[in-house]
Amino acid sequence: MHRGIEIDIHLTPGLKNENFIAEALGNLAAFRLQKDRNEPLQWQVIRVDETQHHHYRLVVRHPERALDLGLTHALKKTLDDLSNESEEELSQRFHQAKREGLTPTPLRRVHESPDLWQDDFWNHLG
Repeated sequence: MHRGIEIDIHLTPGLKNENFIAEALGNLAAFRLQKDRNEPLQWQVIRVDETQHHHYRLVVRHPERALDLGLTHALKKTLDDLSNESEEELSQRFHQAKREGLTPTPLRRVHESPDLWQDDFWNHLG
C-alpha cells in the first residue's frame, strides 16, 4: 500500500556541496512536518544515480498509516523556502534542528529508480 509522499528536491546546478544541501533540505523539511503534525514520521533523502545524470528525492511516510497526499504541498513549500537560503544558513539551521531533536537520516544513494515503497527499502530505519 502506498502510504507516503515522494517529492523531488530541485537544486541549482553546479553547487559545490550538493549532497549535503540535498540531505539538509530533506531532513529539515521532514523534521518540520513531523513537528507541525506532532506525530512520528520516517523519511529518506535519496540520490538517484541514473545513466547520464542524478537527482534527489525526499520520501516521507508514517510508520502506521497512510499520509494525506495534501501534505505534498506543505513539503514543497518548505523545500522551496529552505532552498532560498545560502549553504551557510542552511548548515546553521540543520545544526540547530539537531539540537532540537532532529536525528537526520543520511543521504542514501541508489542506482536507477527504485520502488521506494518496498519494505526492504525502509528496513534500516528500525
